[in-house]
Order: sequence, then C-alpha cells, then structure tokens
Amino acid sequence: MANYRRRNLGIFLGLALLFWGCGDKIEPGTTGPGPAASVKAGTAVAEISSQPFVYEAVGTITAQAVSTLSGKIMGTVRAVNVREGDRVKQGDVLVVLDKRQVEAGLRQSEAGLSEAAKAVSAAASARNAAEAGAKLAEATYKRYQKLLKEESATQQEFEEVEARHRQAQAALAQAEAMLSAARSRVQQAEAGVSSAGISEKDATILAPYDGIVTAKMINAGDLASPGTPLLTLEKTGGFQAELVIPEHHIEAVRTGQTMEIRIPAQTGSSPIMGTVETISPMADSRSRSFTVKVILPETPLLRSGMFARVNIPVGEGGMLLIPESAVVAQGQLTGFFLVDEGAVARFRLVRTGRTFGDKIEIISGMKPGARYVVSPPAGLKNGSKVEDAS
Repeated sequence: MANYRRRNLGIFLGLALLFWGCGDKIEPGTTGPGPAASVKAGTAVAEISSQPFVYEAVGTITAQAVSTLSGKIMGTVRAVNVREGDRVKQGDVLVVLDKRQVEAGLRQSEAGLSEAAKAVSAAASARNAAEAGAKLAEATYKRYQKLLKEESATQQEFEEVEARHRQAQAALAQAEAMLSAARSRVQQAEAGVSSAGISEKDATILAPYDGIVTAKMINAGDLASPGTPLLTLEKTGGFQAELVIPEHHIEAVRTGQTMEIRIPAQTGSSPIMGTVETISPMADSRSRSFTVKVILPETPLLRSGMFARVNIPVGEGGMLLIPESAVVAQGQLTGFFLVDEGAVARFRLVRTGRTFGDKIEIISGMKPGARYVVSPPAGLKNGSKVEDAS
C-alpha cells in the first residue's frame, strides 16, 4: 500500500513539473528577437528626371572609297606584284598582262594607217588631174559657145565639146569623193592606232590612289578577260560608318550632325567622333529604313567590316533614375534598401534598364518619393536601423 502511494506521488510531481515547464512557450526553430543594429548610411529620395530618348542604331565600318580593279583586254597574267594587306601608292604597278597580242594589233593598225595614207596621196593626185581636165574642158566649152554664136562652129561640134565638159566635171566630182573616202580611212586607221596604243597601256594595271589591297582574285598564269575582277583596293585616309536608321527616327538625323560611334570589338577604347556626310534620299522598300553614312577620322583601330553602334537622341521623357551604387546584387536577385517611416532598411527587388553615366533606370519595384540608401555599407541588412549620414 505504501509503494502504491509513493508511485502516485511520483506521477503527480512529474505532471506538475511538465505543466510548469510549458509555461514559457517557444516556437520550434525560432529565437527571440534581438536588438536591431543601427547603421549610418546616406539616403536619398527617388525622383523622376527628364532624360533623352535614345535610339541605338547599328551599322558597319567601311572604307570611304573602294575600287575593284579589272582588266580591259584579254591576256595571260604575267605578274601580280601585290598580296592582300599590302599598302600601295598611286601609280604603283599592281598587275602585268601579256601584251604580245596587243602589240601585234598595234603593228597591224600602224600598217593600215600607212596604207591609208598612201591611198590618200594617190586619190589627191587623181583629183588634181581631174581638176586640170575639168578646167580645160570648161575653157573649151566657153570658147565653143562664143564660136557657135558667131556661126564659126557647127552645132555638132559644140555638142561634142559640151559632152566632154560634163564628163570632166563628173570625173572631178568622183575624184574628190575618192579623196574624201581615203581621208576617212586615214582617220579610222589613226583611231585604230590610238586604240591599240591605249590597249597596250591597259596591259599594265596601276594603282589609282594610295590604298591597301583587301582582296586578290587572280594569280600569275590565269587568263584575264575584259571586266574580270583582279584586285580590290581600299583608299587610305579615313573610314565611314554605314548606319541603318528606321523611317520613324530619320527626322532626328541631319547632315553635318556629330555622333559618337562605339566599336564593341574595341573593348575599353573611347568612342570615335564622326560627322554625318550623307543620308539616303530613299528608304529601303523591305526594311523601311534609311542608310546614313558617318565620316570617321583615320585611326589604326578601325577595319572594314567591323560592327558599330551609335546612340541617337530621338526625344525626351521622364524616367526614374537612381545611382548605380544604390543597386545591390544578392545572389541572382537585384534590389535596393528602402528606408521606411521607422528608419528601418527593407530590401526590395527591382528591375533595371539603361544606364546614364553613374545612374541607372528603374523600370519596376520602386516608386517616386521612396527613400533609399544611396551606397549601402557592408554591415547593412534587412531590418537594420538606418541613421541618415547624408
């Protein structure tokens, strides 16, 4: 009986201790809130600011002058004196064609000219003889006219003299026509000689200006025909950027306008200042865009075919901008520290847009009038008290 009582007493005491221990309830996995840390930081109020709307145009860097050199005669290529990348001066010999066939044509033209000159000489002699005969026949004709009036010559004799006079006039006209034809053949022969001489010069391809060889399409031993591309030459002295501008932004571009051209391939380099030289007067019917050429200064950094970008202001509008230093990255999240009415920092997510100098555009996640930490210090956390140090 005593054991029974002692056992009941133990159970009672255990239950009492259990209920007494549950008086201070602690949620699993939590601790009591500690005192909030106070951090000094500069704050600012988000405001809408007026910024220009900018259109980013893209384009390609090209040389201001590009020529494709081709042959004007048919002939075998005897020598190609340049390679891709070679710099040449105006008048340098680039390609030499076999001119033996051209020289043969020149000799043939010169022989034809000599023959035509001889024909002119013969025709001139014949004309002189015909002219002398015509003068004699005319004098005889006039004399017989007088004799016929004086009845010193018969009608038959007069008619015979008259016929010889007409024949002499016809012979003179024929001789003059033959002389004119001979002179025309001389002119043709002279043109042939001149053409053959030019063709002889065309056998040597010269550089039309100072430049750099960008392509070589023929080798020694190849047969070159008239119009066959031989070399591509870019003129030195500057490049240009060919930009594509949509039709609804073309009014923002004008001739003589200065633009900053950025070359993404030239990492870390400063923008290149250019001047709008030409604006295409007609839009492309498929893309509804205009081609704008911006002249650039000569610089060793540029190469034809490079990708170019340029920001063109096309208007103004209000946008919410804050310093880039206020934007904080936490893992893959981007946000800022909002300072609420109780001076407590609250981390809020934002979506950012374009940058303007040291400021960045806030697209969503922040409203105008919100106070935020300008440059969050290392010890600032969500829930920290903020003492304004601005």
